[in-house]
Amino acid sequence: MDLSRIRNVGIIAHIDAGKTTLSERILFYTKKEHKMGTVDEGTAKMDYLQDEQARGITITSAATTCLWNDHQINLIDTPGHVDFTAEVERSLRVLDGAIGVFCGVAGVQAQSETVWRQADRYRVPRIAFVNKLDRTGSSFDKTVASIRDRLGVNAVSVQIPLIDESRRVGVIDLVRRLLLRFPEDSLGETILQESVPADLRERAEQARLDLIEKVASEDEDLMEMYVHERTIEAADLAAAIRRSVIARRVVPVFGGAALRNFGVQPVLDAVVQFLPSPLDVGPVRARRVGSESTEEFKPDPGGELLALAFKTIHDPHGDLTFLRMYSGELRPGDNAYVPRINKVERIGRLFVMHADERESVEVARAGEIVAAVGLRNVQTGDTLCLKKHAVELEGMLFPQTVISMSIEPRTSADRDALDEALRILARDDPTFRFEINEETGQAVVSGMGELHLEILGNRLTRDFKVPVRLGKPRVAYRQTVRNAAEVDEVFERQIGGRNHFGRIRLRVEPQREIVPAIEIRLDKERVPRVFWDPIRAAAQGALRSGLDLGYPIVRVRVVICDGEVREMESTEIAMVAATTHAFGRAMELSGVDLLEPIMRFAIVTPAEYMKAVLGDLSGRRGRLEEMDTTADPVTISGTVPLAEIFGYSTAIRSLSQGRASFTVEPSDYWPVPEEVAQQLRF
Repeated sequence: MDLSRIRNVGIIAHIDAGKTTLSERILFYTKKEHKMGTVDEGTAKMDYLQDEQARGITITSAATTCLWNDHQINLIDTPGHVDFTAEVERSLRVLDGAIGVFCGVAGVQAQSETVWRQADRYRVPRIAFVNKLDRTGSSFDKTVASIRDRLGVNAVSVQIPLIDESRRVGVIDLVRRLLLRFPEDSLGETILQESVPADLRERAEQARLDLIEKVASEDEDLMEMYVHERTIEAADLAAAIRRSVIARRVVPVFGGAALRNFGVQPVLDAVVQFLPSPLDVGPVRARRVGSESTEEFKPDPGGELLALAFKTIHDPHGDLTFLRMYSGELRPGDNAYVPRINKVERIGRLFVMHADERESVEVARAGEIVAAVGLRNVQTGDTLCLKKHAVELEGMLFPQTVISMSIEPRTSADRDALDEALRILARDDPTFRFEINEETGQAVVSGMGELHLEILGNRLTRDFKVPVRLGKPRVAYRQTVRNAAEVDEVFERQIGGRNHFGRIRLRVEPQREIVPAIEIRLDKERVPRVFWDPIRAAAQGALRSGLDLGYPIVRVRVVICDGEVREMESTEIAMVAATTHAFGRAMELSGVDLLEPIMRFAIVTPAEYMKAVLGDLSGRRGRLEEMDTTADPVTISGTVPLAEIFGYSTAIRSLSQGRASFTVEPSDYWPVPEEVAQQLRF
């Protein structure tokens, strides 16, 4: 397939906005599937995991490839639940475009903002689809305004959705000046194209003029045509929209109802017409290993190999590694160098995926997304390249875990099997962590939420055949420093009949970024480079262990300012010990604050229960930020400590007789109130 005809696209949205339903319609209309799957019946092709089918939610991102108008669309359907945000993160890292799906009733929701920010971080061009316009209370115009206001983007309506008394949807295509209808008897597969009815022409022309003005404000060529009052044909307007989308200056918005089979094909047309190909995205930059210099790699199948591993899946038939090819090509039997581990890995087989089905291919070329078998040591974020030209692509940023639970096998005979299964899960899921207490043998697992850890517990029992018991959820607290402090520490001791000497001067200081930073400012004449990596590793270990309190340390910059070695006496043991002791003393001098994870919530409740919900939130240390009482049900949003909302789903059902719903997502880490901190310290 010509690179200009490839589209690497993801579907992103808040939970229950209709992503998977849209995906299923896309598979049907592109002839990839001959029957429409449904989420409610557990027959959606893209939700193939047992937990997904049972719960009606997407848990893992699923990839497929389909054809539309002589273009190849590599599609990834991502989860909408905040607990599985890592799946969205790593998908957006390798995609060239995205479809943002929004509920026509609820508009922009909490997780909508999160996934939109993730797409911003990776500079992914987007189009938007307002779904569920067949529902009572839906509003296309209100949702478009919500996208503009809450996401801060130039959202432009390229359609006017029309809803008749039976809640069926048709749309006016403003670019081509056509009315599109989707007859129900053909499951929406047949599209009737008609002239815009006379009673709607004035409204449609005004909307088209508004579209032209908004796009022209971002596109010089269209502005010139508009200013000089030249006739703007459909091709002129479409070309300007495409340029503006690729430049991330405009987000065209479409409308429909995927479940009712209305409005899906125009979204497919837009993917082909407006979203970029790998050629439009252009070269990627990779850093030379051992250097700060970067180098460009064009999306050229004939170029040097460059690929990014963005996902791994444990599979009894052979573990899969998902690769985005940026340059060159791979074939079964080829070798690829992995800079992180300084090893060459051999490609076993290559596949194009269709959810959980594999289609074997003989070559993977630049611009494509494939899955490989045989890469045993490759992890999410690893670069594959040539050993003679070792480079590394920018990796991915995953959020900190916010919740922990103890876990143990139901029988002691399964302990080794549990350890191995936990290692596999941690490799496949970058937001899952586990630690094993060497003295007690107890394992503690950490993740993004109760549902996240519950799903992983189910996998241990079902997929790995290791029955487990999960303990009660615990908050993943953190520590940080209050002030800057600098310490000079000398370690000098005789061990095993030999003197060990090391001196380190380091400084700790607060920083806004949650992920700690370590900066080495040593003079290699005073401290040879052979000691630098052990010193850095000692600082990293102290940050992870949390020293006396045991909570990992965040929002801190550690600067290794100076050091001293003695010939024949300075050892790695001494330099590591000096670093660890210096770090501990610096933490004491700076003062330590305990931090707790804060969640951003959005609650939708009938107005009659609003007072009870607000009173309950107040008792949970909740902070109200916004309340929309213009409609019933009422929408309430704000922040609340994670420690206060364990089991909240049961509480809110009780408060509202089962009629309210809520969503939460990680927001920040805030200092713990002193009375709570005292309990945690002792």
